[in-house]
Amino acid sequence: MDEQSRLALPAALPAIQPGHVWLAGAGPGDPGLLTLLAAKALSEADVIVHDALVNEECLKLARADAMLEYAGKRGGKPSAKQRDISLRLVELARSGHRVLRLKGGDPFVFGRGGEEAMTLIEHGVPFRIVPGVTAGIGGLAYAGIPVTHREVNHAVTFLTGHDSAGVVPDRIDWDAIGRGSPVIVMYMAMKHIGQIAGNLIAAGRRADEPVAFVCNAATSEQSVMETTLGRAEADMLASGIEPPAIVVVGEVVRLRASLDWLGALEGRKLLPDPFAEGRKHSA
Repeated sequence: MDEQSRLALPAALPAIQPGHVWLAGAGPGDPGLLTLLAAKALSEADVIVHDALVNEECLKLARADAMLEYAGKRGGKPSAKQRDISLRLVELARSGHRVLRLKGGDPFVFGRGGEEAMTLIEHGVPFRIVPGVTAGIGGLAYAGIPVTHREVNHAVTFLTGHDSAGVVPDRIDWDAIGRGSPVIVMYMAMKHIGQIAGNLIAAGRRADEPVAFVCNAATSEQSVMETTLGRAEADMLASGIEPPAIVVVGEVVRLRASLDWLGALEGRKLLPDPFAEGRKHSA
């Protein structure tokens, strides 16, 4: 980031100090969704340890002499162990560097930011948390899908589709979520979507309930596939879509017919009331 851009940031924002680590979220993709504090951190850090899902355009805001270290973790691909990443942050801070740990989305939403922060505490390294726009909210917004809507839901559940062993988490109460959460937003769920959909249908969810896969959310490669809970796995496999993706289950998916603002920029005609047809049939 050049000097002019740095001066444009609010002067009251804190600065990274030598020997400190900032754990920051870069948002779901679009660099415009960076917070001012994350942008300032990028302009000041000596070392930036970044994840795979951080948009490269965000990294262009780094100082010209900053050291960039890749620490991405992608399913099925060789990647650094979490403990090694955490200890690397300690090592860099103890060397006197201003360290920015930059993660896609928000560091505390399925981002392992808590684990890394606890390692820093263990070794006496001072840190700051810089929240980011999580993909489960921001990514869906770029697809025209709100996570809450007064006519549809007053609650939403966020969950991960796999645990540290790579399988569907057995500590999730699928029956309770199926019964009690009108909207379910799932991270890292594509691999096990068949099992997850089966769990939710067994818990009482309708097989024809709307589902959307939002792939590469908030980037120029964003794609959205709409389907139903009963057809989610088959349609996903037939489409060839690939992660990263956010999966959302619930009637809010129907609102995309009204709120797909990116599609509207390309000529899609939006509906003023996506539920009108359903009300007509139920009258």
